[in-house]
Amino acid sequence: MDNSVGEIRDVIFETMRSLLRHPVELTDQTNIANDLGLDSVAVMDFVMEIEDKLNVSVPLDRIAEVQTLGDLVETLHNVLSNA
Repeated sequence: MDNSVGEIRDVIFETMRSLLRHPVELTDQTNIANDLGLDSVAVMDFVMEIEDKLNVSVPLDRIAEVQTLGDLVETLHNVLSNA
C-alpha cells in the first residue's frame, strides 16, 4: 500500500462497514458521532483498528480534532506522509 488518500479511505470505509450493524452510505462528510452514533469508546476502538491495519499511531490530540470520516482520512494521510 502506498498510503494514498484513496487507499486510506478504502480501509476506513471497509472497516466502518464491518463494525456497523446496518448498512449506511459513507462519505467524507459522514459525522462519526452524529451520523454513525458512535460514542467516544467506540470511536477509539475504531481508530485503534485503523491504526493496526495501516501500521501507524495517531496522536490523541489529532484524533480529538476528527469529526468526519474525511477528517480521519486527511489526518491519517498527513501522519503517514510525515512518518
